[in-house]
This record gives sequence, structure tokens and C-alpha cells, in this order.
Amino acid sequence: MNSLQLTALPDFPLVGPGDDLAALTLAALEQAGIRLRPGDVLVYASKVVSKAEGRARKLSEVKPSAVALEIAKTCDKDPRLVELILAEANEVVRIRQGLLVVEHRLGFICANAGIDHSNTAEDEDLVLLLPEDPDGSARRLHQELSAASTAEIAVILNDSHGRAWRMGTVGVAIGVAGLLSVSDRRGAPDLFGHLLQITELGTADELAAAASLLQGGADEGAPVVHVRGATYVPGEGHLQDMLRPRELDMFR
Repeated sequence: MNSLQLTALPDFPLVGPGDDLAALTLAALEQAGIRLRPGDVLVYASKVVSKAEGRARKLSEVKPSAVALEIAKTCDKDPRLVELILAEANEVVRIRQGLLVVEHRLGFICANAGIDHSNTAEDEDLVLLLPEDPDGSARRLHQELSAASTAEIAVILNDSHGRAWRMGTVGVAIGVAGLLSVSDRRGAPDLFGHLLQITELGTADELAAAASLLQGGADEGAPVVHVRGATYVPGEGHLQDMLRPRELDMFR
């Protein structure tokens, strides 16, 4: 019988710049009575990684450009925030009242370049940028946790993104290590022996979304989720493997 078990690591401490996330994770796993096994996955909210990596910025220290000031008028956002968004973006995709959608420098499309005010202590001046190199962050955690536990595991960094044509945000993977981001099922038989022609599963995104159910989006305080029983292909995955190339994008 197939089963999937997800556990939000309890009482995970508030993280600050320079904190050792691997050590904090091992301590939280021990407290939860979980011993890492081969095939386990750990999903980290990108925000907790950003905090450890010092990706917080003070709006009071940002000087908006003329372009940021103009865009801020259209979308009714703080021009200092707009300046940070533009610095993290390859291009602006859409602007409307209350919304600024960009292609992030890492290649995915999201609102506000993933920059967020929430869960940044009580400082209204502070915003948090996404990790500089999410794949690199995932690889470091993967190496440290695998070495400490002697178990071959996988690591995913997730973030909450909106979706075209659908309401509500879902967790998506923005960094991976230890698994292939997309599982190619083409050539595999279905129940009746017919070979699959186009099926490619967004495995990392599916696990990221599942973990986000426990991480929540408010005051849950559960940034790290342990997953057991997941089906995935071990390997060297990358964020870029999940991004549709521009030439195959029918809607941009």
C-alpha cells in the first residue's frame, strides 16, 4: 500500500542571519523522534533560508529610481519596494493596481519578485528577498544533512506562488538537491499497456505543494517539513529543469 507521511518539525526556532540551518534541522528532527532514512525529503520554506543567508533589506536604505517611481504610481506600491523588485527581475511582465508581476532573475514568473513583508519580526521597514542561489542553498543543506545522517535524502526549497487562470497561492519548488525536479514518464506503460507519450511529472513542485499545506502562510511557524514515502528519482536536479523555455511558452 502506497502512503505518504508529512511532518512539520515542531518548535522550529526563529532563524537569524548566519544561523546553521542544518544543525537546527537535526536538532528539530531529534526532538520530533525522527531519524532520517534513505529516500526522505526535507522541504524548507524559502523564507527561513533567506533569513539565515541575510537576505533582509531595509526599505529606509533604498533610493527608488525614476523608473521605480513611475511604476509605483501605476501599481500603487511603495516605490522603494518597487526598486528592490526591479533589481531582482529580468523584466516586468504585467502591472495593474496592487500587482506587479515580473520574471525573476532566476527565470520564473511571480508577483513582487518573491519579496515579502510577512514574518520579518515587527519591523515594518524590513523586507525579505528570495535566496540568492536556491539550488546552491539546497545542495549545501543536502550535503550537510546527508553527511550527518549517512542517509541519502533530498532537499527542496519552496515558495508560495500564484498561478495564471486559478485563484490562490500554492507551494512551488525554487531550489532542489538530491532528486530530479521533473520525472519523465514517457515510454512507461499505463494500466492497459499503452506507452505514455507526453507525461512528465513535476515531482519537486508536487512535494513543495504538499509541504506547504503544513507550512501554512500565516502564524504556523512550521518552515521545515519532513516527508517520508515520496516517489522520486534521485539525481542532480535544478530549478531550470522546471521552467518552460520561452520558445515553448504559448502565452507570453
